[in-house]
Amino acid sequence: MMRSRHRCLAGVLVLSMGHMGQPVAQVGPGRGYDPIPDGAFSVVAEVRAKPGKEDELRAATLPLIALVRSDPKNLVYFLQEDRFSSGHFIFYEVFATEADFEAHNGQPYVRAWFDRLPELALGGVQAMKMRVLRGPYP
Repeated sequence: MMRSRHRCLAGVLVLSMGHMGQPVAQVGPGRGYDPIPDGAFSVVAEVRAKPGKEDELRAATLPLIALVRSDPKNLVYFLQEDRFSSGHFIFYEVFATEADFEAHNGQPYVRAWFDRLPELALGGVQAMKMRVLRGPYP
């Protein structure tokens, strides 16, 4: 009995080792990618706080999460902060079109945030305007 259990465990180990190093995609409902059209307009942007202004820039920026996500034209919005460099923020935003993004930038809360940057940030926002590519799905 013990010998067969060891053989079974050894077999599982050998089979699992065959998959080592090979990424396995997990597909499931609710991932949220389907509504994003091929060619959607995305932006990856960064801003760095002036020394000593990290907490103030974070406090001014955090409310954008709920505000931008409530915009019906916004498809994806993530605000991230570098784990090793406090006050270094990266934004990832997706809109269906560039016109939707520009309309978003005209919102009063976005304009008010940009107006605060000279006192809080080093050199303003650096942005890359991107196009979402959709790959084949299983």
